[in-house]
Amino acid sequence: MAENIIVIDEGTTSTRTMLFAADGEPLGSAQREFQQHYPGAGLVEHDAAEIWEATLACTRAMIKKAGGAEHVAAIGITNQRETVVFWDRTTGEPLAPAIVWQDRRTAADCAALKDAGHEETVQATTGLLLDPYFSGSKIGWALRNWPQLREAGERLAVGTIESYLIFRLTGGVHVSDATNASRTLLMNINGAGGWDAGLCDLLGVPMTLLPEITGCTTSVGSTDPDLFGSAIPICGMAGDQQAATIGQACLAPGQTKATFGTGAFILSASGTVRPRSANRLLATVLVQEGDARSYALEGSVFVAGSLIKWLRDGLGLLANAGESEGLARSVADNGGVYLVPALTGLGAPHWRPDVLAAISGLSFATSKAHVARAALEAQAYQAHDLKSAFAADGVDWADLRIDGGMAANDWMAQDLADMLNLTVERPDFVESTALGAAMLAATGAGLYPDLASAAKTMRGTATRFTPALDADKRKTRLAGWQSALANVLS
Repeated sequence: MAENIIVIDEGTTSTRTMLFAADGEPLGSAQREFQQHYPGAGLVEHDAAEIWEATLACTRAMIKKAGGAEHVAAIGITNQRETVVFWDRTTGEPLAPAIVWQDRRTAADCAALKDAGHEETVQATTGLLLDPYFSGSKIGWALRNWPQLREAGERLAVGTIESYLIFRLTGGVHVSDATNASRTLLMNINGAGGWDAGLCDLLGVPMTLLPEITGCTTSVGSTDPDLFGSAIPICGMAGDQQAATIGQACLAPGQTKATFGTGAFILSASGTVRPRSANRLLATVLVQEGDARSYALEGSVFVAGSLIKWLRDGLGLLANAGESEGLARSVADNGGVYLVPALTGLGAPHWRPDVLAAISGLSFATSKAHVARAALEAQAYQAHDLKSAFAADGVDWADLRIDGGMAANDWMAQDLADMLNLTVERPDFVESTALGAAMLAATGAGLYPDLASAAKTMRGTATRFTPALDADKRKTRLAGWQSALANVLS
């Protein structure tokens, strides 16, 4: 009997494939980094062919560890969501660079559409705001500016990362799950809505280029037998933040998770009722089982772990990312230093793609430890801003479940609890994104009757961090952050 689950977890800087037992126990992992390309200010691209080769190698390693394809019940896929790929339907080869979710090249286009009065309709239809973060404006820009895409004609296919990988794995199935489709600015998320003709026209995206929208536990096909020795069903797909929310078992209304990866993404489940925000938060599809959709309210922060990576690679202040925790502990406080990490603009609740990052409060007494601490503190400050926005929309957090690479930092986890003044829970297995995709695949493969049952069985134990900061110190620190933030936004 096929007793294992393979999960392909496509991040922003690396590809990873994980092997899970049916009960959620992690059995192995293979990972490869791939290059981010920065051809100009605000431009971020990937080579989709490099991603495919890395995916193939990592997946083959985990199938071998499982004992062969016959021991794998299903494949699940989770991915960086708004990154868009352009490829040839006949060969599967990319026709242009993939435009990454961090890319800001369409900021002027989005601003023009907003100035023309389109944002209210966009938000009502998609749950999103007019921002270059989302896929739709990227597709429209590429079609206008890259002639090879127009020249491809009917050979051109477009999709987010999971769509591209499914196409390559199956040898031609062109689909996108509802969570990823809901991040494009092109999908009507209300009721049983699909691609919206009006929005496609607005952003200059022919609907014929787009994949079929499917459920998250739907069997979309099987892998080409030549890839792994025999065919394996693909039946679990979700964008990385939705997958992490599922992996944290945040399925009931009000349950909240925060993933601290390249960016930081906080989602609160809202059940079958689509949330509506008056505070520039996002409504998104959390999961679709069959034809039944449930939703979440989301706040997206563009820079989290990438800030620590920048301190390491860009400024040379850190030898490795883990050093940030020791540096933060080595000083009594931040020394008056605040870092507003707007390296690719600011996301929710500000949505200011035009602003730049800033470090304030520097003096000759400032050390790299103060800067490292300020970078970690910025995560709690940004989370605090989002908590206030969620509460104003009627969705306050009783506690917070965190995951992602940065969540392994005990100092940061405690600082979140202190600044938010609530209990923070971190699963002992922090890779909730991959675990959520495993839950979806296990449900799609029939190993569990529904997603709630899979989540109940497969989620493991957790560590809790409780608030321990004096209220006056919390107030003083937040006042310093608000001052630094105001200078950036002015």
